[in-house]
Amino acid sequence: MAKYSAYGTILLHGTTAVANVQNISGPGLSLDTEDVTTHDSTAAWEEVVGTILRSGEVTLDIVYDPNSTTHSMSAAGDDGLLYAMTIRTATAWTLTFPSTAAVSWVFNAFVTGFEPSMPHDGALTASVTLKLTGQPTLA
Repeated sequence: MAKYSAYGTILLHGTTAVANVQNISGPGLSLDTEDVTTHDSTAAWEEVVGTILRSGEVTLDIVYDPNSTTHSMSAAGDDGLLYAMTIRTATAWTLTFPSTAAVSWVFNAFVTGFEPSMPHDGALTASVTLKLTGQPTLA
C-alpha cells in the first residue's frame, strides 16, 4: 500500500488553482441514520437504516493576498473567493490529491466563510469555508 505526502494537493476553483493554500481539510462526508429498532427486534440490538448522505464542508487556510485574483472581490475570471461568496451561487471546485495516479474529487460548493487574521507578529492569513451541495464525484 502506497503512502503519500499531502504536499502538492491542489484546489481548483473552476479551472484556476487557489493561490497560497497552506492547509485543506475535508470534505467531511457522512451518512445520516435513523433508528428503526422495535420492541420485537431480535436480540434487543439497535437497528438503523441509512438516510441522507451529507457532503460536508471543506476548510482551507490561506496566506491571504488581498490583490490576488483568486482571493479578491474582483469578478475578473470569476475565481475570487470573496467574489464567489458575495454572489451566493454554488461554483465548481476540484480537489486533486498528489497520488501517483492522480485522484480528483469534483464538487459544487458555496463559499460560506472568509475570516482574515492579522496578528501583530505574524502573516496575513484567512480561513475559508466551502459548503458542498449535491453529489460530489469521487474518482
